Amino acid sequence: MNTAIQAALDHAVQSLKQQGVLPSDWNNNSILTRTKDRSHGDFASNVAMTAAKAAGLKPRDLAEQILANLPEVADISKAEIAGPGFINFFLNADQRFAILDQIQQQKATFGRTQSNFGQRIQVEFVSANPTSSLHVGHGRGAAYGMTVANLLEATGAVVDREYYVNDAGRQMDILATSTYLRYLELQGQTLVFPKNAYQGDYVKEIAQSIIEKDGAVHVRPVADVYKDVPEDVQYAAEPDADGNKVIVSGDKEKHIDGLIGNSQQLLGAGYRVFHQAALKAILDDIKDDLGEFGVTFNQWFSEASLTEKIDEALETLDQRGFLYEQDGNIWFKSTEFGDEKDRVVKRRNGQTTYFASDIAYHLNKLQRGYTHIVDIWGSDHHGYIARVKAAIDAMGYDSSKLTVLLVQFVSLWRGGEMVQMSSRSGQFVTLRELREEVGNDAARFYYVMRKSEQHIDFDLDLAVSQSKDNAVYYIQYAHARICRMLEKAKDTGLAFDAVAARQFAEQLSLDAETEILAKLAAYPDIIQRAANAYEPHQVGNYLKELAALFHGWYNEHKVLSDDAALTQARLLLSVNVQQVLRNGLELLGVSAPTAM
Repeated sequence: MNTAIQAALDHAVQSLKQQGVLPSDWNNNSILTRTKDRSHGDFASNVAMTAAKAAGLKPRDLAEQILANLPEVADISKAEIAGPGFINFFLNADQRFAILDQIQQQKATFGRTQSNFGQRIQVEFVSANPTSSLHVGHGRGAAYGMTVANLLEATGAVVDREYYVNDAGRQMDILATSTYLRYLELQGQTLVFPKNAYQGDYVKEIAQSIIEKDGAVHVRPVADVYKDVPEDVQYAAEPDADGNKVIVSGDKEKHIDGLIGNSQQLLGAGYRVFHQAALKAILDDIKDDLGEFGVTFNQWFSEASLTEKIDEALETLDQRGFLYEQDGNIWFKSTEFGDEKDRVVKRRNGQTTYFASDIAYHLNKLQRGYTHIVDIWGSDHHGYIARVKAAIDAMGYDSSKLTVLLVQFVSLWRGGEMVQMSSRSGQFVTLRELREEVGNDAARFYYVMRKSEQHIDFDLDLAVSQSKDNAVYYIQYAHARICRMLEKAKDTGLAFDAVAARQFAEQLSLDAETEILAKLAAYPDIIQRAANAYEPHQVGNYLKELAALFHGWYNEHKVLSDDAALTQARLLLSVNVQQVLRNGLELLGVSAPTAM
């Protein structure tokens, strides 16, 4: 936003208030935006349209009065009324070229602001159960969360990135028991592996590592492990008309729970060996995978550490009158805060629920003093938002401090066909496999090129193609193209210095050059809007548009020519495009190659 124009508009509004044209208490909610079409000027304001009703005037009539009260501003060469009442502003040439000075002065920090200074924000993302390698869905949450955090930091906020490690729940018990059963198999015992256990080969590898360390010390008769365990689910040989499996008998959930209980009883303290070995192996794999993806965290928060905080949270809710007992269970009155039904926080057996842990975790977050909390969850957690916000309000905190972004799943396509994947079976496509196939850059870019709530169809063939249709390649190629051009200039003995070249900026008189200058000047506003809306795709779209403008201009007009002054001016424009492309790609976690 041009502060000089905004100040002039504010002055005009204040003058009209003093004249009685506008009410003295009228609140100015108008916006000043950069125009997309240069024929409409550099900036446009809707102030006359937002104030017309309060003034009792037609927007165009009010716009005329606003223009009459505008102070003289050196930056503005012309202001005119357009359409139903927009006011378009045209900058003078010097002001249009001032963006070149700004970029050269700020370089890597260009586009960064302090608009969110004083904000201390936590972004919690990925937080996948440490029961298997990360799949492509987790990858989207990783890329999205990291980029949102980057954008918030770029606008002056202090940001903590956090991974919530679900190391205390039932899924970890399923993994630990799966590992123990594979351990028994590797020790020569015969068993029927549960259908609801973790099937992947990685489970065998963890079991083998325990054998190498402890030998047969944990071996128990397999008959004791399966003693009195409910029957596992049995399916019919043929699926139903919709292709779904038909259950003949048994219950897979009760079966695995029975195996967990027996394993815990038989092993005693030894059960923790399998639990911790599995946890460490998977968590180490996740950390390595994310680190290679350029995704890092300030803190890995353990769910197991919440025991006392759960008690504190439930006691707080009870003291405030929002818990009650029914049928032996303890319920939270979440309906009093807009949830569709009340929620169980403690079962009749004394065990607290996953929801109780969620309440305690958010209490912990709030007590850490963040001005805002951003949770990035999978789309299947939609129903959790209302109940978590209800608990925050019930404990006496402000639930508006919490923003939840739901990340939709990702479908992979190769050769025009969808790639099938599954989780529990161990046959899913991992994030690591995706990165190996398309590279980190393409993965990071395409993961954030839709709003979080929009589904992504990830075209693997497109992501590796060297074509204009591959947006990340197109952007990176623009950067590399400028690098190559600068090398060519140097090789031919052409001396270029951005500061010295500034005197030739007025040579940039083409409409295409004016359009590029305007696009460069729009970058800081884009970063601010993307950060505040948690929408990284705005940056990606901006970079695509800037790259397209550059490629179009470069293909039509020679940069290195016999006209020395024009060459210097166009090189100056190019290096500024290069800088902004590099700055934007960095925020997205994408590299800016010097050659392609």
